[in-house]
Amino acid sequence: MTESTAETADLRLRQYEMLLGLSKAIAKDRNLSELFDDLADHLHEFIDFRVLQVSLHHGAKNVMRLHFLGTAMAAEQQFPIDVPVEGSITGWVWRNQQPLVTRDVKQETRFPNAKLLPDAPLTSACVLPLTTAHQQLGVLSFWSGKIGAYDQLDLEFAQLVAAEIAVAVENALYFEEAQSYQKQLSKERDQLAHERDRSRLLLEVNNMLVSNLNLQALLSAISTSLRTVMPHDAVAISLYDPSSNMLRVSAQDFPQLQNDVRDGELLPLEGHPAGRAFTTRQVVLSNDLSLEALPPSMSRIAAIGVKSTCDVPLIFDNRVLGVLGIGRLHENAFTSDDVDLLTQIANQVALAVENALAFHEIDELKNKLEEEKLYLEESTQTDPNFQDIIGESQALKHVLQQVETVAGTNSTVLIFGETGTGKELIARAIHNLSPRRERTFVKVNCAAIPTGLLESEMFGHERGAFTGAIAQRIGRFELAHRGTIFLDEVSDVPLDVQPKLLRVLQEQEFERLGSSRTTKVDVRVVAATNIDLAGMVAEKKFRSDLYYRLNVFPITVPPLRERPEDIPQLVHFFASKFALRMKKQIQRIPARAMAALTAYAWPGNIRELQNLIERAIILSRGTALEISLAELRPSSEATTTSAGAETLEAVEREHILQVLDETKWVLGGAAGAAARLGLPRTTLINKMRKLAISRPSSDRNNEELTI
Repeated sequence: MTESTAETADLRLRQYEMLLGLSKAIAKDRNLSELFDDLADHLHEFIDFRVLQVSLHHGAKNVMRLHFLGTAMAAEQQFPIDVPVEGSITGWVWRNQQPLVTRDVKQETRFPNAKLLPDAPLTSACVLPLTTAHQQLGVLSFWSGKIGAYDQLDLEFAQLVAAEIAVAVENALYFEEAQSYQKQLSKERDQLAHERDRSRLLLEVNNMLVSNLNLQALLSAISTSLRTVMPHDAVAISLYDPSSNMLRVSAQDFPQLQNDVRDGELLPLEGHPAGRAFTTRQVVLSNDLSLEALPPSMSRIAAIGVKSTCDVPLIFDNRVLGVLGIGRLHENAFTSDDVDLLTQIANQVALAVENALAFHEIDELKNKLEEEKLYLEESTQTDPNFQDIIGESQALKHVLQQVETVAGTNSTVLIFGETGTGKELIARAIHNLSPRRERTFVKVNCAAIPTGLLESEMFGHERGAFTGAIAQRIGRFELAHRGTIFLDEVSDVPLDVQPKLLRVLQEQEFERLGSSRTTKVDVRVVAATNIDLAGMVAEKKFRSDLYYRLNVFPITVPPLRERPEDIPQLVHFFASKFALRMKKQIQRIPARAMAALTAYAWPGNIRELQNLIERAIILSRGTALEISLAELRPSSEATTTSAGAETLEAVEREHILQVLDETKWVLGGAAGAAARLGLPRTTLINKMRKLAISRPSSDRNNEELTI
């Protein structure tokens, strides 16, 4: 990672930490006055300003209602005040939904109403729209007495701050709306004595909405309170699922039907009372349910004994979110008064559902920011080996030319090369030279993750998607949105996961495990393998369509033996690095040792060379690098047999046997064969099986290798 990239990543990390802090600080605010007080206290962390202003659009008057926060101006003047939409900066930003930065308001001719107050010494401003998925609320304005105070402002991050504040303002408005409705219900309760119990219920439900964002907990609480004034045997909330064009049971409270109606069950829009309530936006009563006349989706409920149902649409902001359904075990159970009460409850539940969905989106954003923070922290703590690509051979220069050619595109790259050749370095170079370098570089080692967990690691999962999934998890593809994902050892992706990987490559979309919602991503994929994928395709071990989709731009990283002219430079680099780390003075490398290093075939490539130099630094007692030449054999000797040229596999087998003999067949541990070869222990065992290497029977008492 280059220094500029690291600084950018560090800046982004600090920004996201501040954004999370702001989100947590304002999440507790339930009304506008509390929210505005907290905003005035916390926004100085993000932007320097003299005056902070929130302007909300007032639809009835078509004016921008200005609130000044945390300043002497707010105490001295009567606020809020109204300014026209036309001719004002705030009105222009609200109408056009674009941020606006002005260096000097005195030079502005477009906005005759731009001057904030007659005596306000303010010159420059940054004005951002406050908009949610549901409405255009108004604008957020930062004012400064300095000319050009916001010329260098990071507008992208400022808009993220504004988006977070917009959601908080919207929720505060909803809360005030709910409070207003609560007062109205209290008045009706006082006026209508015979409605006392039902008004009390509505008040209880309203209080539940304020404190409950979990639909199942909310529904259980509502059901308990509702039974005191309206006996019932079943209640459920079903929300519209766009992916299936059906209703999905999101919460239910019916003990007798626990094994028959499950959260997540889909209900059709046609032929089902809940579906009819959703499509018509009207309450649907079903009385005297008969098994013979019911569709399959209703027959199980009727078989339990439900005779009557009342399905009420959940409508918020002129949108139908889903249906609240109530069931009774006897016929003609619901009166017109019951329908009126359920309609009022449904209006409140619709508000709760909308808030729950909004807060779910906020939670997902928080989770993603936290995941990115953790990933960036892990990335900065990883071993900085191979941060620079060392070498000037023609073979390496050819690879770097290919990297430079493809980096500026979004094309998928497949990197071939033996283990230890530095394929990840090439992948990082592609990312760092690409327009995505400001975003995250995410690595997935497909061989290191257990097969059963790889799909979850790549695409994420919902809570309860499988045993042990106790919380929602964001996958690596989602984490790499607008960045680059590096799929190392892609040949180890199981066949049952390959179709999902192919889909995200082609369509840039996927579903988390346990979710039916499609997630869109913008990800550049770089994959790597040391296996002949074409051969795996021929053996039906790898999908051909996935292979062709990955192999858009192939790059082959040459093994170290094919660029021996780079070995001296690599040796000096590693020797200096490890000598500095171990506080040793290594001033020279004997010519005989360098000749042996250059002549060696290096079956483990750069990783093997690195480990050998580190071991030599440890063993060196003077200023000269001491290398055990017994560990090395010239390539001319190592690659010849009585029959001619020996295969690389034979060289690798002989080298592994030599190290096993030297370590007395101890595989693990700091002094074991795996560590000396620079391989994970499991990888060494797999290589031994592949190369038919087994410990001589005379040297073992059982079938287990020494650990």
